[in-house]
Amino acid sequence: MSQRINIKRPKTHHVKKNVVKQKGMTFIEVLIALVIMVTGILGAVAMQATAKKGSFDAMQRSLASSLAQDILERMRSNSSDNLNGYAGTYGAAALVAPNPACNTAGVLCTSDQLMATDIYQWTQSLRGADVTSDGNNAGGLVDGRGCITEANNAITITITWQSRVETVDGGGGACGTSNSQRRRLSINAFII
Repeated sequence: MSQRINIKRPKTHHVKKNVVKQKGMTFIEVLIALVIMVTGILGAVAMQATAKKGSFDAMQRSLASSLAQDILERMRSNSSDNLNGYAGTYGAAALVAPNPACNTAGVLCTSDQLMATDIYQWTQSLRGADVTSDGNNAGGLVDGRGCITEANNAITITITWQSRVETVDGGGGACGTSNSQRRRLSINAFII
C-alpha cells in the first residue's frame, strides 16, 4: 500500500498580489542618460569650433605663402636692376593706382612702371582689396603686412598677419606690430 503525504499549502487567497511588472525607465535613469548625451554634444561642438579656428589659420598661412610667391615671381619677371625698388613695407595703407596700368592690353610699360603696378596689385591682394563685398575688403590676410628687403640680389620677403589663437613665438619682428597672436612667414631667394 502506498501512503499519501499531504502537504498543506498556506492559503494565499486572502493575500493580495503586489507584484507589478516594471515598464519603461525611471526618471533618474532618464536624467543620467540626458547628462551623458548633452556632455557628448557639447564636446562635439567644442571640437568643431577648434577645428574651424585651425582651418582658418591654415587658410591664412596658405594665402601668405601664395602672396610671397606671387611678389617673388613678379620681381623675377622684371629687370634685376630694379630689385631695390621693390624694397619696403606694404599693406598698412592703400596705394594710389599707378598710371599707366601695366596689366591692360596694348599698354607698353617701362621696368619702373611695371614695378609700380606689381607693388600696387600685390598690396591690394595683401589687404584683400582685390575681393570686395558691399564695398568692404573681403579677401586677404587679417591685418596683413608685407616687407621686402634686398641686398646684392638676395631677397627676403616677410609676410605677417593676425591669427585667432595665441602662440609663444608670435611676433612681427620689423614687419608689422609684434604680439602673441602675430604669425610670420619668410621666404629667402636670390635673383640673378
